Amino acid sequence: MFHYRKVIAAATLTTALVATPFTAYAADAGTILLGSAISLTGKYATAGHHAKTGYDFAIAKINAAGGVKIGDKSYKFEVKYYDDESTPARGGQLAERLINQDGVQYMLGPYSSGLTKAIAPVTEKYQIPMVEAEGASRSLFNKGYKYLFAVLSTSEQYLASAVALAARVAKENGKAPGDVKVALAFENDPFSLDVRAGVMDDIKKHGLTVVIDDKLPRNLTDMTPTMTKIKAKKPDLLVVSGHSKGAGTATRQIAEMKLSIPMVAMTHCESADLVGKYGATADGYLCATQWAETLTYKDPMFGTAAEFNAEIKKTVPAYATKSVPYQLAQASAAVYVFKDAFERAGSLDKEKLRDALAATDLATFYGQVKFSEAGNNIAKPMVLRQIQDGKYNVVAPVDYASHELQWPRK
Repeated sequence: MFHYRKVIAAATLTTALVATPFTAYAADAGTILLGSAISLTGKYATAGHHAKTGYDFAIAKINAAGGVKIGDKSYKFEVKYYDDESTPARGGQLAERLINQDGVQYMLGPYSSGLTKAIAPVTEKYQIPMVEAEGASRSLFNKGYKYLFAVLSTSEQYLASAVALAARVAKENGKAPGDVKVALAFENDPFSLDVRAGVMDDIKKHGLTVVIDDKLPRNLTDMTPTMTKIKAKKPDLLVVSGHSKGAGTATRQIAEMKLSIPMVAMTHCESADLVGKYGATADGYLCATQWAETLTYKDPMFGTAAEFNAEIKKTVPAYATKSVPYQLAQASAAVYVFKDAFERAGSLDKEKLRDALAATDLATFYGQVKFSEAGNNIAKPMVLRQIQDGKYNVVAPVDYASHELQWPRK
């Protein structure tokens, strides 16, 4: 039986290792060393801890099941972390340190598109394969990188389906899509602006009307000007992207100002713990998600999406009574992709590993993973979950829905 608590410490290194050539280290010790600069403090700390938990859980489970089999040898994963303090410049420095001082030749990604953008040029320079799970900006995948691979769907897909949903609801209620008034509130950062680009494409496609289009400063702690406009304009759909802090701020201020908005869609609901912190106030919100435990994905290591979800809740106390965020699930999927690629490569050689990663076509509990030539996952869709009586239920796209949409929100 897998015991997360007993083996997790063995999977995580928190002190510096002797700087020796990695291939020799792995061959002598039967260990594959992964490195990650991850946000444990600063703006992205909440989501960074979710990602680290996902990495640690997958590493512990893989190691407990016998590790990574390369030829007639087995290797255990270990990971060396540094706190990037949610700062891109720091992330780039730490990537250099992991590679040049700690001998890391395989990297797990940081949290956020901004941090990934800072680290990707470093791993590319040293030809270090990096599998990342938390940087969704589509601008990461137009640079010609050959060593960057992302398991998650790209950012322009995050909330685009909310626009199609609003258009569908309008038609069902005898209104034209052009009658649907949309308010947009997006943090001025690479990820959120890419989310906005996808939303704008779908607004044009379906013919909705934009009445508010606010680009907001980073580190969203106050959205009063936007909320005041919403009170005056009375939009039918509000779309928000501002990471965990923005999701929390929007939810709090909508309640404080007693705004009635029939449909609200946002990113980062789970990592902001909207249900835990705001209770019924968040009911009816639509939440973009990369993954949900009700989806019919599965693999031999983690089982079904539901089984992965149940095991996290059972073995990681922090998630026993709240929703398992997709950031955690996709981080575990990234480690599983590394295991699969190492075993198909049959080697610790990083070029053979890179080629194996590029050829990935893997079914996982998180969804299918298949990389385009640019390194983004082209095999897995985004879905929308609606908070219904404190639970996150998939409502769109229809083919993936487990529940009916509640509209207008209570």
